[in-house]
Amino acid sequence: MIGQQNGVVYREVQRWSFRFRCLLLVPCLLGAAGGVISTITILARGTGQWGSLLTAVVCGILVPAGIGLLIWVARLDTEVRQDGLYIRYVPFHRHFKRLHVEDLSEYRARTYRPILEYGGWGIRCGWKGRAYNASGNRGVQLVFRDGRRVLIGSSRPSELEVAIRSIVHEN
Repeated sequence: MIGQQNGVVYREVQRWSFRFRCLLLVPCLLGAAGGVISTITILARGTGQWGSLLTAVVCGILVPAGIGLLIWVARLDTEVRQDGLYIRYVPFHRHFKRLHVEDLSEYRARTYRPILEYGGWGIRCGWKGRAYNASGNRGVQLVFRDGRRVLIGSSRPSELEVAIRSIVHEN
């Protein structure tokens, strides 16, 4: 999306693919179902084993449900504003993280290998630097003057590169 609204030149919201999220949710749902069955079994026995009941509820229901919720809501928000590039990986970042474009030495759209270069998707550190990616294998590679490398995953990397170029030249 190019065009200014409140100083935003470009905005993209990227989520893990629906198929990938569902694939990850199946074990969480199975774990939670097992936790519910364990809890019901402990309650049906009526033996007063509060430690076992608490363990079944926390480990069997709350943990898998929490992981499932985290998987479902995870997304990468990317904004190019007049004063910089902003990223936020929900739910891990409460606020946008600003990347100063005046410190960039180069940037370019590229195709990458998420597993080989960064160890997968998410907020990753690999032998090629840090990556923020939610799905796919395309993004914009940023190289800063101090040598740091950051890859921002994008389903529209060419548009993101153009938006970054527009504010780099203004700054």
